[in-house]
Amino acid sequence: MEKLRHSNEEMIVASDDLVTWFGQQTGRLLVVGAGGKLGPSLLGLAADANRRAGQPVEIVAASRFSDDRARAEIERLGVTTVAADVTDIDDVRALPDADHVVYLAGAKFGTDGNESATWAANTFAPGLVADRYRGSRIAALSTGNVYPLSPVASGGPDESIAPDPVGEYAMSCLGRERMFEYAAHAFGTRVSLIRLNYAVELRYGVLVDLAQAIVDGKTIDLSMGHVNLVWQGYVNEVILRSLDHASAEPFRLNLAGDEVLSVRTLAHALGESLGIEPVLAGQEADTALLSDATLCHRLFGAPRVTIDELVAETAAWIGRGGETHGKPTKFERRDGKF
Repeated sequence: MEKLRHSNEEMIVASDDLVTWFGQQTGRLLVVGAGGKLGPSLLGLAADANRRAGQPVEIVAASRFSDDRARAEIERLGVTTVAADVTDIDDVRALPDADHVVYLAGAKFGTDGNESATWAANTFAPGLVADRYRGSRIAALSTGNVYPLSPVASGGPDESIAPDPVGEYAMSCLGRERMFEYAAHAFGTRVSLIRLNYAVELRYGVLVDLAQAIVDGKTIDLSMGHVNLVWQGYVNEVILRSLDHASAEPFRLNLAGDEVLSVRTLAHALGESLGIEPVLAGQEADTALLSDATLCHRLFGAPRVTIDELVAETAAWIGRGGETHGKPTKFERRDGKF
């Protein structure tokens, strides 16, 4: 397999701040849903920080592990793995005790037309895990899809804006938040809820979607004309460090880039790097799925890898046929159907 470039290598190199954070922890960290897109790189980052801090924490990864490669990749980090289906009550009960829980599990792709399974994955399973880990600190990954489409000129909603999800996927994600919120209010569970949009790395994300469309000569629909993008390495660190902010009055955080980006401009930048003129169609709507991440950047600083760097690296990666996860984000959907 071709070696990944700078930004993906950097995803598993911990910052000094994260090393310091691990040095202040004890007990066990459990990452639930570890076999998905974020899990292996988040665990790589955690393992690096934990090692450099003197191994104060035991790290355990739980997932169905339908992808054997992901499990093997995680175990090579020295992380213990546990096979579990978090929609199964007995599997959840059998999970090991943990002082800190990072919850990454969820379903998005293929959820349209499969609504009952979507709700089971995104609401029932979080309820089971929240009940199992009443006494733990929990950082639960959510999504910016819980917000409505917002006027582009507004910069997107901050954490004070009430959710108003579009479509059943987004509704079920709000249901996930409500399950953890219930545990916080009913049991005093300390919770942080992380509303992410959109993480990017060289194998997945909006930039990969755009670059692949350009290389394949496919038309790029501009109706969802603006996005927030943020490097996944930063995403992983913020999720982990958000455990410090977990509270029985749940801590909510928009995890996104600090600027509203034009899809048209991104496509032209990628096309210039690829030497291919992008095929664009449609007109940008006045609204888009956006989040105001001012609080996130104030608390955790700026990503080490910029969007300009990611654009250049993504174009080079896709241009030479680099490996991808093969999972389009479908960011262009405005009806909430995925």
